[in-house]
Parts: sequence; structure tokens; C-alpha cells
Amino acid sequence: MTETYRTTVTAAGPEATAFIGQGMFVTFGEDAPDALKEFCFIIDASARTTQDIEVGQVLVLDGTSYPITAVGDVARQNLDALGHVTVNVDGADKAKMHGAIHVRGEQMPQLDVGSTIAIEA
Repeated sequence: MTETYRTTVTAAGPEATAFIGQGMFVTFGEDAPDALKEFCFIIDASARTTQDIEVGQVLVLDGTSYPITAVGDVARQNLDALGHVTVNVDGADKAKMHGAIHVRGEQMPQLDVGSTIAIEA
């Protein structure tokens, strides 16, 4: 597989792991609105995708692969412009939100500062 995106978690809001229990996590670039920062994993937003994000690709979190099952229609746009995406580990075949990526996985990822986030096609 070819890597089409890679970034690193640079900070984590104090409530960033709160959504993990709900099977999801949220990323945002360093310019995240203050009201959202505490709930997000802050990533290096200078990274850009090199192609569309599509079903069948793989989200790789700290070396663990999660097959992508659904992609919202503005997920790539938001990720490239803002570093913002909501990742749902639920295997859904239709995106619940326009900026969401859904993946299939046996267990929730444990992201932290220094974690890597990549997409492979």
C-alpha cells in the first residue's frame, strides 16, 4: 500500500479521550477554536492528503490498521484545510457526518502526544 497522508499528534485536550468510550475521536489542527481544543487531539495540520480518502483504504494509527468503511463528503477538505476529522470506529457503511471517516476495528486506538496518523491506499 502507498501512504497518502501522515501526521503526528502534537497535543491532546484534557477531554480528548472522552469520546473514546463512544467509539470515536476528533482531530483538529493547532488553530482549533478554543471551545473545541479541550475535546480534540491536536495534529500537525501542515500535512496534506495526496489523493481522495475512499472506502477500502486503511487508516493507520501508531502502526495498527483500521480499514476505512465510509467517508463523509468533506472529510478530505476538512482534514487538509483544518486538520479536522471525526473518526468513528464502528464499521458503518455510510458516514453519519459530512466530515467523518468510519473505520472497522476490534478495539479503540489509544492516541497520545507523539502518535502517528496515516492513510494508506
